[in-house]
Amino acid sequence: MESLLGKSRIKIKNAPDVFKRFIYDNILKSRSRLLAIMGARGSGKTTLLLQLGKERNPDEVFYIALDDLFFSENSLYETAALFSKLGGKLLLLDEVHKYPNWSREIKLIYDDLPELQVIFTSSSVLDIYRGESDLSRRALSIRLPELSFREFLLFYEGIDLPVLSLDTILKSHSHISMDLTGKLKPLKHFHNYIKTGCYPYYDGNTGEYYQKLINTVNLILDVDIQSTQNLDYQQIAKMKRLLYVIASNVPFTPNISKLGEKLGMPRNSLVQALQLLEKAELIHTLTKTSRSISILSKPDKIWLHNTNLYFAISGDRQVMGSVRETFLLQHLAVKHSISLPEKADFLVDNTYTFETHMTSTSQKDMNKRKWVPFNQLNQIYSNETGGKNKTQSQIRNIPDSYLIKDDLETGSFNVIPLWLFGFLY
Repeated sequence: MESLLGKSRIKIKNAPDVFKRFIYDNILKSRSRLLAIMGARGSGKTTLLLQLGKERNPDEVFYIALDDLFFSENSLYETAALFSKLGGKLLLLDEVHKYPNWSREIKLIYDDLPELQVIFTSSSVLDIYRGESDLSRRALSIRLPELSFREFLLFYEGIDLPVLSLDTILKSHSHISMDLTGKLKPLKHFHNYIKTGCYPYYDGNTGEYYQKLINTVNLILDVDIQSTQNLDYQQIAKMKRLLYVIASNVPFTPNISKLGEKLGMPRNSLVQALQLLEKAELIHTLTKTSRSISILSKPDKIWLHNTNLYFAISGDRQVMGSVRETFLLQHLAVKHSISLPEKADFLVDNTYTFETHMTSTSQKDMNKRKWVPFNQLNQIYSNETGGKNKTQSQIRNIPDSYLIKDDLETGSFNVIPLWLFGFLY
């Protein structure tokens, strides 16, 4: 255990402390004795744990990576009990799903060692409230999503700006956007963000960054999903094909029968695979407000989970309408409930109707950036959701409705620039 404590002190000491995620202060203020930080690979869970360790007396905090060989012959519970006897106060557990019987031993630590606060991380695929021991009455679960546009500006550009609530954006977007455009060039940073800004490890090489994302996707499917769901190789291979089909057709309106036939998957298996991909934070799915939802209901529409995955997986198939919708959904979904209305693109908190729209300059920018082959532009624009023909007529006579436009620095009335929603967290 002395060796493990030594590793803990070194890792905590070397943890970067310049940039902290938006949930950091809330965790510090929490009085909960058991906190679970859930998130996909690459979202920064390990760094967050180590930063939290820096806030405490080094002798009172213990960071443990649960894939350490130490635990091939030692139990987590016994290690925690000894640490408590030595005066320990904060136990930081990384990737708990890699430790057998993790939920039962964490429950025993919580029940038997009341002087210890435990903060643990795990894959977003894992349901911490299912398993051998129910933690639902004990653990406070906190989700760590990808970097927001606001966090990207701080992490990569050193521009520190406040979080904005949705109500603030809707009521005061004109004044806010005019103020912010005096401090930064939002569209320049926005176009960098949608391609390479969702994760904190872009180093200037776009090709290598996308390869890292592909590797991360493979690890999520091959390791996280496989280890938590006990799926065989063939099932994982079919899920990879499913993800590529979705990425090549985003926003994707699934025909479950045809898709299942193409992938060789029964209907129920296909719906369950979609649910796992969403749980793993690789896709977003939405259902129309008019439909009743059951466990095996198919979604009405599917997007990738963030815009960077879009560029990494689909290669040269990017369509700006899908990128635009993905950005908006990615940021709204962190704190708000989203569904599909009968008209327009999104219904937020059962109150606000959002229609996304491409400005007149966007088509020129798409040609310049070559997101799709030039000879396919007419076909794409005629078919894409939220394309150039979308106007106020889509939401006319709908109360609390807004038109969200890309490549727009400032808006007016119910027309809001898309990039501003990147400040929601």
